[in-house]
Formats: sequence, C-alpha cells, structure tokens
Amino acid sequence: MSDANFHQLLHPSHWKAAVGYANGVLASGQTVFVGGQIGWNADQVFESDDFVVQVNQALQNIVAILKEANAGPEHIVRLTWYVTDKREYLARLKEVGAAYREVLGKHFPAMTMVQVAGLVEDQAKVEIEATAVIPAV
Repeated sequence: MSDANFHQLLHPSHWKAAVGYANGVLASGQTVFVGGQIGWNADQVFESDDFVVQVNQALQNIVAILKEANAGPEHIVRLTWYVTDKREYLARLKEVGAAYREVLGKHFPAMTMVQVAGLVEDQAKVEIEATAVIPAV
C-alpha cells in the first residue's frame, strides 16, 4: 500500500461531499498524538498577531513534531482546531486554506473546529491538535 492510500476515508455514499475535510478515517499502525500547537516558533515566541500567520506556524509545529516520529502530514488522520474568533476564521477561509495546503498539502483528515473563549497563551488565536497513524510496514 503506498503512502498516498494507506488510510481509508469514511463517507456515506448518500451524503453531500465533504470539502476540505473527511467525515471519518480508518487507519491502522502506530498512533502519534500531537498536543495542541499554537502559532509561536521553536523559541516559544509569537512572530505575529495575524490569525493566518499563526495558523501557518501551528501547522508547521505539528509537522516538526511528526517528523520526530518519522511521520509526515500524509499520516494525519484527525485535526482538532480551537479558534478564539470563528468570524475571523470564516472571513479569512481562503487564506487559511492556502496556508493549510502550503504546509500540509492536499491531505484532508477528519477535522473538528471549536470556538473557545480563550487559550492559555493570551496572544494565541488558534490551537491545533493532531492525531497521526503511521502504517505498519
């Protein structure tokens, strides 16, 4: 099985197509759990207060952690996003999508997004958790 198709997307045939996410993913192998990543760099410094810049950095942080497990974006089966302002997310959806594809490519796992009142780091506008499954060899 190639890296491109070792996860099976789960989507009832009579449902409207999911765009930019999967409703479910079936996978087997080693599981990697990535704790919530925010938009600061490796030195825990925010380089920007811009929402899309923070999304990009949070996704880069996830990829860096996955690399430690010899995994990549293609192994992600689930993302949970916590945003402090859903209106900003929706207003900048095209920019968020571009940042997403720049870092993770055209890989769309199961996703959940939740608006929260705040995050532990006051400057953070987004926090993203990831679950990845590395297939057994």
